[in-house]
Amino acid sequence: MTLDATERRHVRLSLAVCAGDWEALRAVRAELAPDGLDRALREALLQTHLFAGFPRLVEAWEVLAEAGGVGAPTDDEGAPEPPEAERQRAGAALFETIYGDNAKPVSARLEGFHPHLAAWIESHAYGRVLTRPGLEPRRRELYACACLAAAGQDRQLASHVRGALRVGAARDELAEVFELVRACGGSDECLRRATAVLARFAG
Repeated sequence: MTLDATERRHVRLSLAVCAGDWEALRAVRAELAPDGLDRALREALLQTHLFAGFPRLVEAWEVLAEAGGVGAPTDDEGAPEPPEAERQRAGAALFETIYGDNAKPVSARLEGFHPHLAAWIESHAYGRVLTRPGLEPRRRELYACACLAAAGQDRQLASHVRGALRVGAARDELAEVFELVRACGGSDECLRRATAVLARFAG
């Protein structure tokens, strides 16, 4: 299996935002036909704040607005978010899917760092962002793996490589993601490390 053209473009967009590479982001925008200015693109863009922070996401949106925008949000996108309790349940379920048997130890480890950290990650990253409609978990995990590989976050990458496989991504798709990381400015060392993580957890 290989990534389709839309997925490759979303990976490049995610990497450009995380790197603050506005020239690369403008290049992605220049390739987009009107039918590419859809919710999936906006969801890929929104989730980059989990890896790059809100300031960089806001700046990316400014750059894209100047380049023609990313389309108008649908009525569904503007609907109220689910109640917090519902988000927490959805977040907990996705967290368990991504981490599998390691979910409880990982959560305990996070709580050991700070009493609120596990709850923040579970309720915001998973319950508010990664469970949003408009972009399926497989794609979300592929884009997350791109950002983590580019950042050299091997520990988190290992978790999300396994998570990507659990939600339907193929090993070849992850390998292609990491090649894109290299093509978009990542170092040979970055590719080597990401490939080593993939070999360890995907055989």
